[in-house]
Amino acid sequence: MPDLQTQNASPRALPNNSYVSLPIVAIVGRPNVGKSSLFNRILGRRHAIVSEVSGTTRDRLISEVEWDDRRFILIDTGGLESKPEGPIRERVQEQADMAVADADVIIFLTDVTEGLTVNDLAAVERLRRSLKPVILAVNKVDNEAREFSASEFYQLGLQEPLLISAYHNLGVYPLMDQVLALLPTPPEVAEDWDQEGESESSDLKIAIIGRTNVGKSMLMNSILGQERSIVTPEAGTTRDALDTYMSYDGHDVTLIDTAGMRRRGLVQRGIEKFSVIRAVNAVGRSDITLLIIDATELATAQDSHIAGLAWEMCRGLVVVVNKWDLAEDGSRYAQQVTADQIREKIHFMSYVPIVFTSALHGRGIDPLMRTVLELHQERSRFVPARELQYVMARALSSHSPPPVKGHSRERVYFSRLRQVGVNPPTFLFTVDKPWLVHFSYERYLENQIRTNFGFDHTHLKLVFKKA
Repeated sequence: MPDLQTQNASPRALPNNSYVSLPIVAIVGRPNVGKSSLFNRILGRRHAIVSEVSGTTRDRLISEVEWDDRRFILIDTGGLESKPEGPIRERVQEQADMAVADADVIIFLTDVTEGLTVNDLAAVERLRRSLKPVILAVNKVDNEAREFSASEFYQLGLQEPLLISAYHNLGVYPLMDQVLALLPTPPEVAEDWDQEGESESSDLKIAIIGRTNVGKSMLMNSILGQERSIVTPEAGTTRDALDTYMSYDGHDVTLIDTAGMRRRGLVQRGIEKFSVIRAVNAVGRSDITLLIIDATELATAQDSHIAGLAWEMCRGLVVVVNKWDLAEDGSRYAQQVTADQIREKIHFMSYVPIVFTSALHGRGIDPLMRTVLELHQERSRFVPARELQYVMARALSSHSPPPVKGHSRERVYFSRLRQVGVNPPTFLFTVDKPWLVHFSYERYLENQIRTNFGFDHTHLKLVFKKA
């Protein structure tokens, strides 16, 4: 079977670096054709539940992946059915339709062992109406007899079928070559600096995220000074990520209001599930993320999870304790105690600024926006290489890299340090053996940069590269 290849290399998981709005690739098809197996194969690890039972995947699964230096969001959907039976299967169809609507590229997966079915024909008609690029993949083709049987899928009228076996990792790389060819061209990242070393100005994008019913939309309206988002006591009103443009103190700002995020086990099927996907993408395309916390229910595990999402994406983060007017004690001492409790919960980001507001009464809005602008200015700071070299030399002389356990005779030698990016501030260390840099020594170097250059409230990204 010359058209089928076995690929031993696996794609890399998405690294923790700066994000842009990522294109979306959706895997669709009728139930039990192997969509989750293909999702796992592309992702490079077992993520989706794979089962012989039809309709196992009811909720969409989403993951950010990188393949051949191209990043995108991959969505696994429930099976497409022409006549779904029961409310659960109807919601599954709703999810699949929404995934198709937002996708940039669609992989339509079929099953050679069951042959061409009526549901396949109906699904193709639905996909044609979407006017999206569709790649036809015939799954479970792992021998010559099945390769011959796959010819019937030409009747679907799509491009030449790609023969794959997700389970055996056959034909997946040719499939992904076509996917990458159809993805939108990624925007080029500007590397120009002005005389003071700061990046060229652009709109400041602020994502407003948090659990359901913590006052995100009301806070957005309070910032805008007008009712832009629908505000209601009912949890989960906002389903889409809404972009609103404004100017504040001479700065162009884009506010992104998102749907509330529930704990994973509580996310309902259907529209709410997809709204979480859009909220995740909104964080990815923001510069600063506002994590809204209810003053009457402080620092839950889900708040910590959402903060971790912003940390993984290297976004700037401000914790906003909303509804402070409902607190029993609104004194400054109570604010300090509350801030300490929050920092204990998000100990991995203890440096984040915390602001107290009452969106209902418009209190704390100006201090919040000033904090956002100060954080953005800090994230845009650029340090000259000469100053960094001096700090690195002093740090190395004060505390040299310790020998790594199991490599007692090997040490790491640092030769250069320079800043290669902003938002987040990104620092490149040139070393002889990057793999020997211990995480504790990386933390030490990060603290030296923070202390010497005033990076007090932002995430720093440190990269160690071989000379």
